[in-house]
Amino acid sequence: MKCSRHLLLGLIVSALLVLTTGCGKQELNQMAVVMAVGLDKAKDGSIRVTAQIVRPSDARGSTGAPSGGTGEPIWTISSEGDSIFEAIRNLGRFSSRRVFWAHNKVIVIGEDLAKDSITDTLDFFTRNHELRMNTWIVVTPGKASEIVAIKTGLEVIPGDSIDRLFRYNQIVSEAPRTTIKEVGAAYLSTTSHPVMAIVRKAERLHSTDEPSEFGSEEQIELSGTAVFNKERMIGTLTPAESRGLLWFIERVDSGVISMTCPDHPKMPISLEMKKSNLKVTPSYQGERVTFDLSLDIQMDLVEIGCPTSMSTEEIASAMEREAGMKIEKDIEKMLDKAQHKFKIDFLDLGKTFQNRYPNKWKTLKREWPDAYQKANMNLEVSVEIKNPVLQILPTRPMHE
Repeated sequence: MKCSRHLLLGLIVSALLVLTTGCGKQELNQMAVVMAVGLDKAKDGSIRVTAQIVRPSDARGSTGAPSGGTGEPIWTISSEGDSIFEAIRNLGRFSSRRVFWAHNKVIVIGEDLAKDSITDTLDFFTRNHELRMNTWIVVTPGKASEIVAIKTGLEVIPGDSIDRLFRYNQIVSEAPRTTIKEVGAAYLSTTSHPVMAIVRKAERLHSTDEPSEFGSEEQIELSGTAVFNKERMIGTLTPAESRGLLWFIERVDSGVISMTCPDHPKMPISLEMKKSNLKVTPSYQGERVTFDLSLDIQMDLVEIGCPTSMSTEEIASAMEREAGMKIEKDIEKMLDKAQHKFKIDFLDLGKTFQNRYPNKWKTLKREWPDAYQKANMNLEVSVEIKNPVLQILPTRPMHE
């Protein structure tokens, strides 16, 4: 009897699993899975939503079209509405499947909309129960619809390409890795302001049909930072200035610094950042706030493209000073923009001050914008170059 009960229970569980699996497949076939979405301001003031949707039968990674397919791994559609929700609902006029957002990798905002307001964007996508809070959110100088529709060269699904671009962008460290969670937190913060990475189209790829024509195909690239005064975009930082920003808001352990040879100004030397640590120490005297910024960086000397009589150690010593001055200059440019051009604290220095002086912050927080603009910034950059190759002499002799 006991064996019969166990056998009956096993049959019931097996039947339920089969039924559940069948329902899942049927439900997936009824979904339009979004991988990237673009938001633009339409000419009449409405919102245009552009969705990059996967074609399940064609997203196989092969170059030829599967039987019955079109060969295109994505299907891109746009619709308009007075609100984001209405525009998304209007996608139903064109899509034969229910739009599904759980796999969306990136939200792209056109610059016109970003300069108007991102409040509705943050409100809608943080309330959407299907969307993950670690979804990337970026700004593009042109139309978001063009970024969403572009076909990248390496990945089958362009949305995957943008996702991986952010996952591995620490190699160059020239744009922040901004998610909807981080931007929303900065938007709601009383001490900071949002920043977003900038993406743009670039003529980078060689066509397999016309390999001699450089730039015959476009690619998406990271290109600096968009700065917001809460809901509105007010300006940008260059890639070099963005790296100066990243030391404040992220961990920077990679990146390339290009220098020139001490006795051959037109020949290159390349340094690679390996480790860095920024220490921010606030203080105040009277009503004047001061921040002591101490940045320690370890680098590798990875390329010496010039003949020289100097040893590697001598070159490294000279490059430490020059690299420190170059990095310091980039950070100072960023700080000057933050304090005197944008006049907002997107570095979250107010939070640092509050953590160290909570009682003083109670009286200073109302006047923080003015105090921040007048704050002294004492910056010191220390660079240490290590040479893992252990070369004593340069590769190129003097007679070259």
